[in-house]
Amino acid sequence: MATRAPCVTEEWYHCYNRGVDKRRVFESKVDYERFMGLLYVSNGDWTEAISDRYRSDLPSLLAGDPAERGKPLVDIAAFSLMPTHVHFVLQQLQDGGIARFMQKVFTGYTMHFNVRRDRTGALFAGTYKAKHIDDDRYLKKVIPYVILNPAELLEPKWKQGKCNIGKIRPQLLEYPYSSVKEFFSKDATTRKITGAGIREYYDRMPNLTEMLEDARDYYREYSPEV
Repeated sequence: MATRAPCVTEEWYHCYNRGVDKRRVFESKVDYERFMGLLYVSNGDWTEAISDRYRSDLPSLLAGDPAERGKPLVDIAAFSLMPTHVHFVLQQLQDGGIARFMQKVFTGYTMHFNVRRDRTGALFAGTYKAKHIDDDRYLKKVIPYVILNPAELLEPKWKQGKCNIGKIRPQLLEYPYSSVKEFFSKDATTRKITGAGIREYYDRMPNLTEMLEDARDYYREYSPEV
């Protein structure tokens, strides 16, 4: 069996995974918010489970002191949670940071999902995938691809250019389970989860139409599996 090369510290990666047998991995608002809470709580080198906290709702988790998590493992540039899959753009900040972060997030979420539904076994299709982002052009195209992924819930053929931007714009910019708002408005929720590193790469933030075109370019050039 091939072994994935370790991620390199200070480098960026597009990471993603989908449900086993392409099943839904988010079935309720509680599920989405638990996963988002894990993105925040798990991003540190101290060991802590959400169950260790008295309250585990998302606002309570995000209100915690970042220092309680320890030293950050990754910088989360962007994320998107879809019914059957998840996407992230991550910069590794410590050796082994991405692997440790992803293990904490996926293990914690699978336990949450299984307990709530009295099920056992794997929820995601094996280990996560990680594609190295080796230049700024790639980075600036994968960011839109990730944050605009929810467009497929509104316009299934958007990646092929069949999309009424005016029709989907309001819903897309209000999608609550991605970091899209960080790029188009001030949103306290996602800014607690994401880092500031990605903003250094932009002289000017692109508008939604430009981001959609960059996202389509990424899809055409790199053909991601999810």
